[in-house]
Amino acid sequence: MELTQIRYFVEVAKREHVSQAADALNVAQSAVSRQIANLEEELGVALFMREGRNVRLTPIGKIFLEHMEVVLKEIESAKIRIQELMNPETGTIRLGFPSSMASYMLPTILSSFRQQYPRARFELRQGLIKDLIDAVYEQSLDIAFITPVPVHKKGLISVHLFDESLSALIPEGHPLLAHTTAATHPTIELPLVQLIHEPLILFRSGMLLRQLVDDAFRQIAARPRVAFEGEELETIKGLVAAGLGIAILPDISLIENVPRGARKVPIIEPVMRRSVGILYSHERPLTPPEKAFLTFVREFFDRFRQFQS
Repeated sequence: MELTQIRYFVEVAKREHVSQAADALNVAQSAVSRQIANLEEELGVALFMREGRNVRLTPIGKIFLEHMEVVLKEIESAKIRIQELMNPETGTIRLGFPSSMASYMLPTILSSFRQQYPRARFELRQGLIKDLIDAVYEQSLDIAFITPVPVHKKGLISVHLFDESLSALIPEGHPLLAHTTAATHPTIELPLVQLIHEPLILFRSGMLLRQLVDDAFRQIAARPRVAFEGEELETIKGLVAAGLGIAILPDISLIENVPRGARKVPIIEPVMRRSVGILYSHERPLTPPEKAFLTFVREFFDRFRQFQS
């Protein structure tokens, strides 16, 4: 069954006249008659009764018409929906991101993008980096922010956006902050070795941020003393603010978002850094909304790097 046959059938049923339907469709009458005959042969039933120069639907034809009108409406709805999705002004982007970008960076990016494309829509998914990579590969996500980059996986393209350091988040009143205040010592730095005996609040084993911490401790021939493990960034911050330990977090997660009762302190010796990028599929063409978003993100982080400098 072809879409042309359905359209011709509905038009004939509506007008009850083959030649009038042909005129409305701007095709030859013979073409309409042939398509109707082919459709009846395929279905194995008569859809019309001939009455002189007119035609009338059979009882089965009436039932078939009800369904075909629904089909045509659904097809038109699908076309409109696709046009909306392909329009940078109204399209939807399925976007993945790690928890470290959830509190400040991602809302800032989306808010800025919506200033240019106020009707753009996003389906957001927060997840672990491995799960985000798999989702882009399987095309259940269109784009994902990832760290580190590049990701070497066939069929995927990764774009480096920026590098950032990791810092310690320390409860106010902790001995490591003795005799310092944010006002008098705004650039205090902390060698990682000073955290060897401190209770640490870290992401759970298997997460990439935890791997960065473990690797840094190996560089100083030590192992972190883990007091709590978690997956949620805000939970970890809350535990630090409650005085239960020290966390090591990406700077991006602490921009304008250091919890009350805690201080951010850069870590040195070794400096802990990670790269952040964006990932999308090489297996299909980018839609116009996706192209617009990728262009915007690149320009956004060009300005962000200049600000860092």
